[in-house]
Amino acid sequence: MTLYDDLIARCGHMFRDLPCKRYPYDGAALWEQETQQSILFRKDTAYELGGGSLGAYSAVAFTSDESVADEVIVCGPDLPQIKADTSYAVFTTLRVDDGAWADSEQAYRVLRRLDYTRYHIYPRGYMTRISPSAHREPVRIGREALRLGLDFEQVGRCYIAAYHAHPEVLSARIVYITDPRFSYEAFGEAARRIDAVTESLNEIFSNLIMDCASCRLKPLCDEVEGLRKLHFETVR
Repeated sequence: MTLYDDLIARCGHMFRDLPCKRYPYDGAALWEQETQQSILFRKDTAYELGGGSLGAYSAVAFTSDESVADEVIVCGPDLPQIKADTSYAVFTTLRVDDGAWADSEQAYRVLRRLDYTRYHIYPRGYMTRISPSAHREPVRIGREALRLGLDFEQVGRCYIAAYHAHPEVLSARIVYITDPRFSYEAFGEAARRIDAVTESLNEIFSNLIMDCASCRLKPLCDEVEGLRKLHFETVR
């Protein structure tokens, strides 16, 4: 899978000069997780990542690049150091076995399961408030969770462990960004492009797109190298 590689490189370029800390993942999720999203009320919230009109962007991209290792990367202040609402972004790159895309039915199931996983991980004290239509994912951080040691490494471990529940996922790299120098709007635009590629793949693999001339995603196929070729290979 190379369809996302240019966008992955573009996002990586955005934070490559920021000071970052790397935390290799050793196969354990140590932070307590909940079975369903619990509500964090304002009185129990220390602050919000992406609160108000602040940046709050998230993207998940897929690749076959063997350089993608299991790790959490934090660029900017970590959760214990943040004292007030701040902009943030999270960028997840999943290295997936190429066999997952061997046929359209299997590929469709893989994309759906991984997308479902993304929105059903609930670290205690970390409440994501998702607005897909606005491409925003602000997060409330609980006071008690911070007191008990919640940080991005712990949150990232929960997500990586959940992704590894799917045998197709070979490794997962999660980057959390809170540095005020980061271009959040530029990342938000890249995140929308990544989501558009995933949406296009979902439609291709479910055989909903048959006529390029009438397809609303034609401009994306024209731009993303390999997307049109994959489409024609799928519908034949």
